[in-house]
Amino acid sequence: MNSEASKAAVKPGRLSLFVFIDAFGWELVKHYSFLDDMLPVRMPLGTQFGYSSTCIPTILTGRLPREHGHFTFFARATGKTPFAYYHLFSAIPRFITRRGRIRSYMSKHLQRIHGITGYFQIYNMPFKHLSKFDYMERRDIFEPGGINGGCPTIFDHLRENDIPFHRSDWHANEEANLAAARLAIDESKIRFGFVYLAALDAILHREGKHGNGGARKVRWYEDQLRILMEHANRRYDEVRLFVFSDHGMTDTICTCPLMERVDSLGLRFGKDYLAAYDSTMARFWFYSPRARDAITAQLNEEAHGHILSQEVLARWGCDFPDNRYGDLIFLMDPGCLLCPSFMGEKPLVAMHGYDPEDKDSVATFMTNSQDAARPSHLVNMLALMRSEADSDVRSAALTGPVTADEA
Repeated sequence: MNSEASKAAVKPGRLSLFVFIDAFGWELVKHYSFLDDMLPVRMPLGTQFGYSSTCIPTILTGRLPREHGHFTFFARATGKTPFAYYHLFSAIPRFITRRGRIRSYMSKHLQRIHGITGYFQIYNMPFKHLSKFDYMERRDIFEPGGINGGCPTIFDHLRENDIPFHRSDWHANEEANLAAARLAIDESKIRFGFVYLAALDAILHREGKHGNGGARKVRWYEDQLRILMEHANRRYDEVRLFVFSDHGMTDTICTCPLMERVDSLGLRFGKDYLAAYDSTMARFWFYSPRARDAITAQLNEEAHGHILSQEVLARWGCDFPDNRYGDLIFLMDPGCLLCPSFMGEKPLVAMHGYDPEDKDSVATFMTNSQDAARPSHLVNMLALMRSEADSDVRSAALTGPVTADEA
């Protein structure tokens, strides 16, 4: 299409397009000089302590974990748990159940049985202890009623205000989600778009921050976003593009066998204490003073991590009143991985979920809009998205609706 035809195809109206790239941290953006010409406004975006299971609810609700109720996938069971009879699986030989493909197949099957609509994966959780835990993302957090704490999300706001929008399907692959976004834009009916690109996270876990696969994926994102903007600019007279992430990525430099060291203390798991060993943190619940003293002493001897104080947890919004996610949380130093853990038995090349203030943890915010609000933390993203969506409605009221027939 030539320039005159392109100009003639531009339709009145404004589109705010938010593109969420999982794990595309600020340090990576600086390294790759991502879309410098298209996104002149760029800055670090403070992340949320935890994993994507914590960060995404914070983005969608504008609330901290103690309010929205999401942190890690597994918490201490205090009532009915979907894992009540899972100890029976411990009779299956370990050389079978430790395999990733077997665990993935079992996760999909059990997800259907329990009617879990959120992201579900049992990872390397020990079956003999699984009945002591609950799963904390049973509902799809992108759908109405999906947030544990009952907080509304940006999509609830859009629905309640009859703002036409498009949202990626997190179950689908990136190619399908980008194609769906282009189609929605070409129909010229939406005022707000939310595109979710998740594949970079797995590549970085596998190759590290500067592997060839990550570099290829970043360049592919550049190409795809240019194409997406070409479609949008043909259909709308103003396209406000926002690209952001949830966290960064840290290369692994060492591992820590903390689980084995705690096991050697002679305490009874499930009787004296309960523990959840995530990739970068260990969470403990204590049922006796002896267990608390022995485990705390062991943690204080560890060279590559520290116990998080209540003051720090409160500052990060992770001070849950009922301690559902742990009476004590031990955080590894950036780059040190708990391995083996309840997440896996083999170390990943890179990981996230460390101190949110560490440079490699910091997320990214970029936009082509000089006058847009500039969030400093993930918790501010909701206010920005709501402001953009509401402004788009006001713009539409002045310019008239953009219809599929016009497009």
